[in-house]
Amino acid sequence: MSTHSKIIAAELAVAEKQVLATIELLDEGATVPFISRYRKELTGSLDEVQVAAVRDRFQQLRELDKRREAILKALEALGKLDAALEAQINAAENINILEDIYLPYKPKRKTRASEARRKGLESLALAIFAQGKLSVKEEASKYINTELGVSSEEEALAGARDIIAEMISENAEVRTDMRKYFQQKAVIKSTVVKGKEEEGIKYKDYFEWEEPVKSSPSHRILAMRRGENEGVLKLEAIPEAEGAIAILEKHFIQGSNESSGQVELAVHDSYKRLLGPSMETELRLLSKQKADEEAIRVFAENARQLLLAAPMGQKNVLAIDPGFRTGCKVVCLDRQGKLLENTTIYPHTGQGNVKNAADTIQKLCAKYEVEAIAIGNGTAGRETEVFVRGLGLAGVLVVMVNENGASIYSASEVAREEFPTQDITVRGAVSIGRRLMDPLAELVKIDPKSIGVGQYQHDVDQTKLQASLDDTVMSCVNAVGVELNTASKQVLAYVSGLGPQLAQNIVTYRNEHGAFKNRESLKKVPRLGGKAFEQAAGFLRIRDAAHALDASGVHPERYALVNQMAKDLGHTVDELLKDVQLQKQIKLQQYVSDSVGLPTLNDIMAELAKPGRDPREQFEAFSFAEGVNEIADLKVGMKLSGIVTNITNFGAFVDIGVHQDGLVHTSQLADKFVANPNDVVKVSQRVEVTVKEVDIVRKRISLSMKSENAPKQGFSKKQPQQKPQKPAKAEPEGDLQLKLAALKNKFK
Repeated sequence: MSTHSKIIAAELAVAEKQVLATIELLDEGATVPFISRYRKELTGSLDEVQVAAVRDRFQQLRELDKRREAILKALEALGKLDAALEAQINAAENINILEDIYLPYKPKRKTRASEARRKGLESLALAIFAQGKLSVKEEASKYINTELGVSSEEEALAGARDIIAEMISENAEVRTDMRKYFQQKAVIKSTVVKGKEEEGIKYKDYFEWEEPVKSSPSHRILAMRRGENEGVLKLEAIPEAEGAIAILEKHFIQGSNESSGQVELAVHDSYKRLLGPSMETELRLLSKQKADEEAIRVFAENARQLLLAAPMGQKNVLAIDPGFRTGCKVVCLDRQGKLLENTTIYPHTGQGNVKNAADTIQKLCAKYEVEAIAIGNGTAGRETEVFVRGLGLAGVLVVMVNENGASIYSASEVAREEFPTQDITVRGAVSIGRRLMDPLAELVKIDPKSIGVGQYQHDVDQTKLQASLDDTVMSCVNAVGVELNTASKQVLAYVSGLGPQLAQNIVTYRNEHGAFKNRESLKKVPRLGGKAFEQAAGFLRIRDAAHALDASGVHPERYALVNQMAKDLGHTVDELLKDVQLQKQIKLQQYVSDSVGLPTLNDIMAELAKPGRDPREQFEAFSFAEGVNEIADLKVGMKLSGIVTNITNFGAFVDIGVHQDGLVHTSQLADKFVANPNDVVKVSQRVEVTVKEVDIVRKRISLSMKSENAPKQGFSKKQPQQKPQKPAKAEPEGDLQLKLAALKNKFK
């Protein structure tokens, strides 16, 4: 472990003792949120990102060790392992080097070189490879053997070159040099497969495309690979062959005699037939892995921002899942999100139906003392919003809600379990309403890949994506804290140390015995042992508990410490929590011990100041511009309010209420250079944008957040109508056209 901890410490720029402590805690079953929140003294206050990085890198190194051990056993079984080779294998720092060392010994299927060896040509190959003074044809004639299939000098030489070519391609040092050359110099080229021009029109921008692999962004790599998988595009990722051949010749050509000429032929053959394709395959895999990592990182960050969106809180809510012909599904929810009533209205199918719909909404609002109306932002969303706002419901907040994934939830086993007698349309409307009340509590019921903030999520490594999203959801749930007596089993499952089974056990126990009175009673839940309690307790909240700290983020293991603080001041814990001036009298230094340091004490003080504080932002109502309901209503120059729905490496997508998100390219996000869009915007953030371009046919909208002299609201009649600009070419998924257009505007 010490070797691994040194490597990890150097890579993460932290102390080795921090890494060792983190690994030990992880091996004991501690979770990332628990370690980063409640074991700061041991880890030197490593945050969640650092703890997760230690975990992931240590797992990689363990996997490398397993592969190293397997190779050593294989070589020993083959009788090839000696001290020098074993030392070389043990010194290998990564999987590529390890596999390169093993490659010459690795059992292979029949190859041209193995066939040449069968014909007895290995000695000839070695003699030629030595490149001494040798009459090549004369030497080759000695190996003519019709019984073995060598009928001429040329056949003997060809076989010898096959052996040399394979030896060249399996040379570990050469593979390392060639790998570097490919990574630095390879160009990815994309061309359309003949006859697929019409079928693959969405990949038109990649019909003739090339760029250096090392600088190709993840979204383009994934887009081209998707086109290739669909049979539309043909890809290659190779450098100039001349440079690669020069590297090989430098390694292997030792003179200019006859033998050297044969080696030169073998070098060219080795690169074209063996080494080049091998390196291209490896590079493509590496570029895919890097693209996956970046796409997963972006997706996880977007998911985090969406999960941590501001909650409205507990309100009586009327939720509407809009529709035209099939009507709008309406549900009424109490302040705990319980379904009270559901019906269907038809405000978009005729005058009589409009009046009936209006009467229904007004009666339901009065009956259930509705405080807010949530309207899904899908089909008929804006039209339904206009209808509801036109009712003039005094004191009732009307909010458009992102309904991505609601249909996934409504058809899920979770939804069927919650509402076994309701159809999927009612379940979807309930989800919309609950999202307004508490986005996190509702969204955890949906596969994170379906919540509408990813890009190419179905193209990346699904195992890694799932692991990253699980980490993200767990991080969000534990950062916010979970109300033990009202949380669903889906939310509880993400609490540190619990998981699906213990979450179900908690809900079952709660249903059978009533609400938990304190955290300590959690230990009565079947199969919830001491370790699970240690990991989970600090993240669970019990509102109005007998012990005031049960509603806070203070871990039960520190209750005695807080009790002592209160006692030293001559007060109770309840009084301490309510009195800021008392809290200021606490001298933290006197409570420092071997197990408790200032990091934990500072966290305790933060909790005393605001027990159980929700870290999410305060909810603010939002509404789109009136009269701008569809893409045809947009005009260049309009300044509109919008909500960020997705963030990519090339910009942010913004919902401006026209059923089609617009793109704010990175060059249009701010008046300064923006390297990372997340530095400027967040998912669910309210922003002001200016319409730059509108392509109704392709349903593409280009927006800007830069400070420009645009009308404050709507479209100014005083401003001269701008001449429509010819749309720039765009990449699939909305990238290159808008990028080029933005760059043109930037440098005008």
